[in-house]
Amino acid sequence: MVSAYPQLSERARDAILPEVHQWALTNGLIMYPRNFTSEQATIAPTTLYPTLLPRSSVESVVSLQKAYNELYARIIRGENDDWLAKETVKLASYDTEFTGKLWSLYLKTKELGTTQNLRLGIFRSDYLIDKKNSQAKQVEFNTISVSFGGSSTKTGELHNYLNNSGKYCPDSGMPFYQTQIPVSKSSSLLAKGIAEAVNYYQGLNDERIVAFIVQENERNAFDQRIIEYALLQNHGIKSVRVTLGDVPHLTVVEGKSKRLFYKKTGQEIAVVYYRAGYSPTEYKDEKDWDSRLLLETSYAIKAPDLLTQLSGTKKIQQLLTNENILTRFVPDSDTRSKLISTFVEIYPLDDSPLGQEGKKLAFESPSKFVLKPQREGGGNNIYKENIPSFLKEIDEKDWSAYILMELIQPFETTENVVIRGNESFNEPITSELGIFGCILFDDSKIHFNEYSGWLLRSKFSRSDEGGVAAGFGCVDSFVLY
Repeated sequence: MVSAYPQLSERARDAILPEVHQWALTNGLIMYPRNFTSEQATIAPTTLYPTLLPRSSVESVVSLQKAYNELYARIIRGENDDWLAKETVKLASYDTEFTGKLWSLYLKTKELGTTQNLRLGIFRSDYLIDKKNSQAKQVEFNTISVSFGGSSTKTGELHNYLNNSGKYCPDSGMPFYQTQIPVSKSSSLLAKGIAEAVNYYQGLNDERIVAFIVQENERNAFDQRIIEYALLQNHGIKSVRVTLGDVPHLTVVEGKSKRLFYKKTGQEIAVVYYRAGYSPTEYKDEKDWDSRLLLETSYAIKAPDLLTQLSGTKKIQQLLTNENILTRFVPDSDTRSKLISTFVEIYPLDDSPLGQEGKKLAFESPSKFVLKPQREGGGNNIYKENIPSFLKEIDEKDWSAYILMELIQPFETTENVVIRGNESFNEPITSELGIFGCILFDDSKIHFNEYSGWLLRSKFSRSDEGGVAAGFGCVDSFVLY
C-alpha cells in the first residue's frame, strides 16, 4: 500500500508550479480562460499529486462498464414494450422546458422517418467511493457530451512526469512513487469507439468524416481536440467542428438518401458527435431545434441520438434502482446483483407511494439528500438544508421533474493540492470517478461494446458541486492501494 503523499513544503510547492504550468501548456492539459481570444490558454485546474484510491473499488466499476453499456442499449432500442418511451412521456409533461422539447423532437423524427438504424453510445458512469465500506456508488449515468476523456489522459501523464523526473522529491531527485502511476487511455479509446462507428457506416466512398457538434466559444475545446487528433493520427479520420447555429450554413442533407455532407468540402459526415446540446440554454431559438431535427433525421450515425440522450435522465436512473424494473433488462442475476451494489436510494417526488415517502424525507431529513433536476453540466442540484425552501418556492405539481437522491459519504483526503492558474490550495478534497464506455448497436444487435478509460475529478470537500468546466472541480489521477 502507498503510505503517504509527497511531503513538500510550501516553498517547494511554489517552486514546482512552473513545472506544472509548462508541462500542461506544452502537452495540452489546458482550457480557455473566460473572455478568451483563440491564441490564449491557461492550464486546466488539476491536482499536484495523484489521489489514493482503493484498488478493489476502481476495478469493480471498470469491470461493470460493459454491462452498463448493454443495459442502456437494451433500454434505448425499445426492449420490454417501449418502456423508455412510456416513462419519458410522463417525464416530458413535468419537465416541459427541456425533456418535453426533446421528446417532441423525437416524435417529429418518427413522423418524418429515419434512415439510420445504428446508434453510438458514448457513456460515462460517475461514482463516489463510500467511506463506510469502500464501495463505489453511482452518482449518475451520462449519455451525452461526456467530457474530459482527453484531459484525463494528460493528467496521468503529468503526474508520471513529476514523479519520474524527481520533482516530488527535490532533495534527492528520485521518484516518490515506486510504481508507474496509471494513465487513462480514454483519449485513444474514445477515438477508437467513434472510429468503429465510422467504419460501420455505409458511405458513398472512403472519405467519411466526423462532425463534432460544439458550443459557441467552447472553453473546453482542447479536451475535445485531443480526441479529434487521435481520430486522425490513429485512424486516419478527419473531423469538423460545427455549432448548432452553424448547421444550416455548413451542412446539407441530400434528397431521399438523407446523407449528410459538409458543404465546404463535400465530404460525407458519417458520425455526428455531440459535445453540446445537453442544456436548454444551448438552444437559443427555434432554428437551433430545427438544426437538431435536421441532424437527427439524417443518415449519419448520432452519438447520441435523441432517445439515447433521453435515457440519461435522472428519472430513468431512479427507476432502474427498482430491481423488478432492472430485471426486465438484466436477466442475469449475477450481473444484476453487481449493478445493484452500485446504487443508492433514489426517490421520485410524485404521487406514488415511493414518491410520498420521498416528499416526506425531503422535509424531515434533507441533510441526507440532494435534489436533482433533469439537467447536465454542473450547478443545477439543490443540496441538504436548501431542499425544503426550494420545494416550497415551486408548485408541487412541478416536483415530479426532480428526484431525491441519498447523499454518498465519500472518502476525503487532506494531503492533495489543487492548482488553479498560478494559485495552489492545500485543503481537504473528495474525488469522483468516471468510467467511460462506447457501444455501437442497432435494434437487433450490439456491434461494439467496450470499456473506454476513466476520469477522476476532485473538488474541495466544502464544495457540493464538482464540475470542472462549470468551475467547481479539477482533473486528477490516482494511485491504487
